[in-house]
Amino acid sequence: MDWENPLALHPLAFYQLVAFPFAVSFHYLCTSGSLSLNARYAFMFALIPCLYVLLLVGGCLLACAAMGWYALLLFIPTFCSVAIFHSVGPLQVPTWAFVLQMSWQTFCHLALHYREHYLQGAPCIRLTIALSSLMLQTQKVTSLALDIHEGKVMMGSEWGDGREPLLQALPLCSYLLFFPALLGGPLCSFRSFQVQIQGSGTSHPTRPLRAAGQKCLRALALHLLRMAVRSYRAPLACLTDCTGFGCVYVMWLSALLFKLAYYSQWVLDEALLSAAGFGLELGHTPGAESVCGDLSDADIWTLETTNRIALFTRTWNKSTSRWLRRLIFQRSPTQPLLATFAFSAWWHGLHPGQVFGFLCWAAMVEADYRIHPFLRSLAKSWHTKLLYKALTWVQTQLIIAYITAAVEMRNFSALWLLGASYNSFFPLLYGVSLLWLVVRSREK
Repeated sequence: MDWENPLALHPLAFYQLVAFPFAVSFHYLCTSGSLSLNARYAFMFALIPCLYVLLLVGGCLLACAAMGWYALLLFIPTFCSVAIFHSVGPLQVPTWAFVLQMSWQTFCHLALHYREHYLQGAPCIRLTIALSSLMLQTQKVTSLALDIHEGKVMMGSEWGDGREPLLQALPLCSYLLFFPALLGGPLCSFRSFQVQIQGSGTSHPTRPLRAAGQKCLRALALHLLRMAVRSYRAPLACLTDCTGFGCVYVMWLSALLFKLAYYSQWVLDEALLSAAGFGLELGHTPGAESVCGDLSDADIWTLETTNRIALFTRTWNKSTSRWLRRLIFQRSPTQPLLATFAFSAWWHGLHPGQVFGFLCWAAMVEADYRIHPFLRSLAKSWHTKLLYKALTWVQTQLIIAYITAAVEMRNFSALWLLGASYNSFFPLLYGVSLLWLVVRSREK
């Protein structure tokens, strides 16, 4: 998002809404049995003949419409990843896929930094959408590589050894350019994609439409609330005018704007996936639910009511949190928490605010793990427990607001302004408490 305007990515919602009728049509044709298996892969925005040369045309339409020529930033690693999956063995495929995807993504992010900071170029929405989609593609590529490495997806059984090369690549290309999850949305694994394509005829055609409609209404309500808050107070730019603890209110309200922007976009992304038939409603066949998983990112109630930073972290953008845990946390030999947040900063683009914000987030999660057991041991009566929950909820909200504000900053001057304000009191309080508890545990 842009520093001065938390609605800078709002044009993304337009392309998501444009895709809705095509998602509904796609699901209707799948459930009615009107499409063959190969034709389902080919159906991306239009009903096209089941000819191999046109299999990828539909999947590229949304990317070209939303990104323009920047869609090449997405197409190049797509076909390189397909080549890796068909040429590298299961033991080496995670490393090759990770290096290729993150190298290309880092190059694109560095090019964006050069354009913004050295050339002083104007913000480009199409480029921003392309980079956002590229980040989502990194999730898909690395997730599929891990599935192949762990034997959850078998190359021979999934694509067949004796089929034509183009036909073998068809499922992969369709998955990586799948339009309901191209511009946003929870991470949909390749197995979930296969379940939908091969077994969607068992679900009722009206259920996804009803779920999508409900989520669209939720997204609209969140959008209207965000606009109401924004009309009352402009975001972080007001930090230059506030003094003392008055900056705390400005930071909290600004962070609320950013969070509402994320919430509304996440719910809209989920609505598009639901319209295409993806989600828990696919779990009508035995074992399908465990394969598909929960295609949802926005558990707003938990995010806004929890008094634990660790629980907030696991719930925030849930599919991305699970992906980071699987890709980095579970595979890091030392300091997995720090490695996970450091990689998250790298994956997001390495802006100064992102590096500072994610490293601060890692420290706050570590402090959360140590502080809450200590405080719970002190809270004996019901009123002290209530006080403990109330105070830690306020502290959690203010620390998350601080981290959110920091991550959204794109230059050192703005970051310094935040760090020099009274807002830094709250993470510093947790940081000092963490150091004290560490020293206390060592003395024991």
